[in-house]
Amino acid sequence: MATTSVASETLQTLSSSASSYAEYVNPQWVSLLNLLGMNVEYERCLDCELFTKDGRRILDFLAGYCVHNTGHNHPYIIQALKDELDRSGPAMLQSHVPEIAGDLARRLCTLAGGGLEKVSFCSSGSEGVEAAIKFARATTARSGIAYAKSSFHGLTNGALSLMNDAFWRERFGPLLNDTTGIQFGDIQALDQALSGKAQAAFVVEPLQAEGGIQVPTRAYLQAAQKLCRKTGTLLIFDEVQTGMFRTGTFLAAHQFEVEPDMVILAKALSGGLMPVGAVLMTEKIYRAVFSSLRRAIVHTSTFSENSLSMRAGLAALDVLEREELGVRALALGEVFRAQLRRALAPFDMVKEVRGMGLLNGIEFVPPKKLAFRALYETFRKVHPAMFGQIVVMRMFREKNILTQICGNNFMVLKAAPPLTVSTQQLDEFVDAIRGVVEMAETSPVFWTEALGMMRRSVNI
Repeated sequence: MATTSVASETLQTLSSSASSYAEYVNPQWVSLLNLLGMNVEYERCLDCELFTKDGRRILDFLAGYCVHNTGHNHPYIIQALKDELDRSGPAMLQSHVPEIAGDLARRLCTLAGGGLEKVSFCSSGSEGVEAAIKFARATTARSGIAYAKSSFHGLTNGALSLMNDAFWRERFGPLLNDTTGIQFGDIQALDQALSGKAQAAFVVEPLQAEGGIQVPTRAYLQAAQKLCRKTGTLLIFDEVQTGMFRTGTFLAAHQFEVEPDMVILAKALSGGLMPVGAVLMTEKIYRAVFSSLRRAIVHTSTFSENSLSMRAGLAALDVLEREELGVRALALGEVFRAQLRRALAPFDMVKEVRGMGLLNGIEFVPPKKLAFRALYETFRKVHPAMFGQIVVMRMFREKNILTQICGNNFMVLKAAPPLTVSTQQLDEFVDAIRGVVEMAETSPVFWTEALGMMRRSVNI
């Protein structure tokens, strides 16, 4: 009966793929969502809840990959954007001084501290990474860039050059050839990479998100800072996912007591409603790039300081600070991880629960039961993400919870809700994931359905 229901549901979702998006934008994305049973039509998105056209209420534990720190469609941010539009002011005039950008930059620098005194705005995290590479080279007169393996910095060519995963890089070369990948957390490898004083910068996420929610020791990042200072290498933190109070403090750097030379922000800076990115830097870096009147426009971006984006950034900061969402993230994150560890302790397939604030991950290992292990190995050979996607699918389809596995570590499930999440919603997630893991360890249906999905994926 259950199998018939699943087949019927799959056929219904497959039939929904006939759309302009499938025809003109990305048909493979539509096929993937259909395969996972996640191609639903959302009607309203409010705070942590997503409401579908067919009457479902879905809890968001992905938050747009840490975009929706203030929740979906926060009324304060929406009103701020409406007010800005009603002003009919200079939204994209270009040839004027946008004071609103100065207001946002001042607040960002004040919150960041640590000698970060200037801001270059952009529209995305990837664009921020590109700017950071340029600025580092201009400041140091070096071309090399060191980065941490398993990181995720974006999908533009410069950003891809700072990522070692072949999946993201394949067929997009040649990329920057003067980059050096080192193991995240390996201070000896970093020492060796920087010793020749040829690296302009070390670009690193203070906590690796897509790498599997990898939390380093404070000693590692502090030692990395010391090595950078010693060798004249700029320390650049990519805080696109970890910043904006996601881990509890405005920057994750604050919890490690480290002062990077540059910080890249984006995602949650927008309030989820406008594209906004920012590169925070020291005065020294700023002066190396914008060193004269002639170079006043040597680096800029068309939409970088438009009034709607700047207004969204200011409003998002208002909400984050006024509602003390960083304090909530710290407190709730501790409780949430403790609950997950207790609930998942009985299961062999759960290796670890880890994270900071409300950026958390659950790491899985293959099943120990021989019959299930054989099935796992079968579809792992088709694609290593298959197990994780089955968990994602069941959480969405049966538990009405949206989450996803990490992009560079397919055995880690993300749990990163908006910072406005309630304790009841966290409890709901804990109960849901416990039920799915219990099914994976006890029920052949979990694994046979996975094989069915594997066969369907081969035909797409």
